[in-house]
Amino acid sequence: MKRYWSRLLALVLVLAIAATGCGSPDSLTGNYSQDTLAVVNIMKNALDLPNDAPDKAAIQAEARQKINDFSARYQRVNSVSGLNSFTTMRTALNSLAGHYSSYPNRPVPEKLKKRLKLEFQQVEAALKRGG
Repeated sequence: MKRYWSRLLALVLVLAIAATGCGSPDSLTGNYSQDTLAVVNIMKNALDLPNDAPDKAAIQAEARQKINDFSARYQRVNSVSGLNSFTTMRTALNSLAGHYSSYPNRPVPEKLKKRLKLEFQQVEAALKRGG
């Protein structure tokens, strides 16, 4: 009887792990254009926050999560990786992620903000053109 319960418990654990592992690991839809625009909007919101905003840490954490989700979903998709919007987006996301990891408590410098906003405009324009 003890052997039966241990096997049943093992089966339940395997099913639980499989069920949680098979779900969508991110909050993105899978539609590249929509996902890219959603991430751009979140990044713009994170950049436009004042330094003394009470929810700044939460918004920056969400931005980091979106960067990771976007990178994980699209970095190996061949139909997307050659697009101009994708390469520009990856450049912007890598710059912002680098700042967040190197200087987590410092505000984003104005020079970097200006460059990121310009790159986000380029991404939006490329998506409108279809690439």
